[in-house]
Amino acid sequence: MTKPTYVQEYTAIVDVLNQYNEGGKQANSSIMKPAFSEQATIFGVDADAKLVGGAIQGLFDTIDGPLFRPSPEAQGVIVSIDIVGTAASARVDTNDISGFCFTDFFNLLKVENQWTVVSKIYHTHVAG
Repeated sequence: MTKPTYVQEYTAIVDVLNQYNEGGKQANSSIMKPAFSEQATIFGVDADAKLVGGAIQGLFDTIDGPLFRPSPEAQGVIVSIDIVGTAASARVDTNDISGFCFTDFFNLLKVENQWTVVSKIYHTHVAG
């Protein structure tokens, strides 16, 4: 019987997701960039119900842009992580990132022994 590695894998994925959360909280993409594959994508639906997104650089540009500012009051929680071998998915809910609230769904792969986000889709909650 092989030694179970689930706890180690789970902890490694939490570390990756925490890089994302901290980068958003500090409005600094350089903190979150290591969490993502250079080939990662991001997609969501805008206020007109249109698909928006593309290369992950769009997220970094937004985080570093004028709409986002450091948000020490921001709160994020990892709602779930599902791991199967070298593939995983995760849900993160975040409140008060520059006045926005998001639900993010991440797909991760373990590449060269490191977990990396390869895609992110998101929902922006209506303030209210």
